[in-house]
Amino acid sequence: MTGAYSRHWRLMLAVNAAMMVGVFLHKLTLPPYIPYIHLLVDYHFGFIKRALIGAIVGLFAAKVPVSLVFALAGSIWLMTFALFIHLFRRTFGSSGSQLPLFVFTAGSPFVFKNFLFTLGHFDIYGCLGAIILLLLPASSLAYVLLAALISAVLVLIHHIHLLMYVPTITAIVVLRYYLARSIAPRDIVVGAAALLGLGALFLAAQFLGTMPLPEADFVSYLKTRMVDPSRTELLQFAYVWYQPLAKEVQDTWARLPSNLLGVPVYALLLWLHLPLWRTLQNHIGALEHQRHRQTVIAALLVISLAYLVMFAMVFDYSRWISSWVICLVLMLHAVKTLPASKQISAIDADDRKTTILGWIVTALPRVGIIRPF
Repeated sequence: MTGAYSRHWRLMLAVNAAMMVGVFLHKLTLPPYIPYIHLLVDYHFGFIKRALIGAIVGLFAAKVPVSLVFALAGSIWLMTFALFIHLFRRTFGSSGSQLPLFVFTAGSPFVFKNFLFTLGHFDIYGCLGAIILLLLPASSLAYVLLAALISAVLVLIHHIHLLMYVPTITAIVVLRYYLARSIAPRDIVVGAAALLGLGALFLAAQFLGTMPLPEADFVSYLKTRMVDPSRTELLQFAYVWYQPLAKEVQDTWARLPSNLLGVPVYALLLWLHLPLWRTLQNHIGALEHQRHRQTVIAALLVISLAYLVMFAMVFDYSRWISSWVICLVLMLHAVKTLPASKQISAIDADDRKTTILGWIVTALPRVGIIRPF
């Protein structure tokens, strides 16, 4: 990397840091509707979907201030970002030649900048769980059990994690544990039992986890957990805990024509990350064993199919496309742990086109929640 281009990529890191601070400060000015309710809902009335975080918060605070949304979510963001930096250094090293890849991953508007804009939402917990599994050794069956436990926690946080991050976590386990050894019968039994258990937990949350009392009574209970019960506008989305799957799908398809208008924007944003996709493709192509390559490609297809199903069910398209990109980034780290037949060169930091793409990616503050930007 020449001196001039090295300064470019280091300056991009500084700009990304400033952008993250700006997105966070902007987020502080926005009312945290859904994230705040997530801290209020607990298991007071029995098993309820999307209640785990609120139940944990309830163990430490009888009354929940709005500021806790930003304090808790900000802490989770910092933890996830720190662990990602550690994972990146362990996977790719900390030399200056890897700065472009770091910019196209950590500095992407799909990733940590968007996590700041969606601060308080549950997406980041799936990313955090996957990073933890990428960092821990996959040396025994306990690794599979831990992955199942993390996945179960994610489903209890929000059942849509079964489509959002559980497929990626499953792929990480397959690549790091099952492909690394001769599979014993107990490995198959434990893995199959874990998948069946997660499926049952998802069905229970989806169909048995609705609130068992009228919405007005539910809202009255939520007010008892608020520091300021007069802020009733923060409870306007309490109906989400009553909305059946059929209604969610109906709303999603009603919004589909307008949401599809964002597809060209998403396509352009994905194209801006072309060096990242080439890196992923090169690492898959360099795998030593054909069976590993086939497994990785199959895993990527399953992950993408899960997101297609999610796109048909819930209309937060900007969040879903962002999480899909994050899953691909996590899969790049998982692929790098497999034996390779050759060394893959870092992204060419001196390439003018790559530098321009890097600056554009850096300049974009985030993708959004429902529609792009």
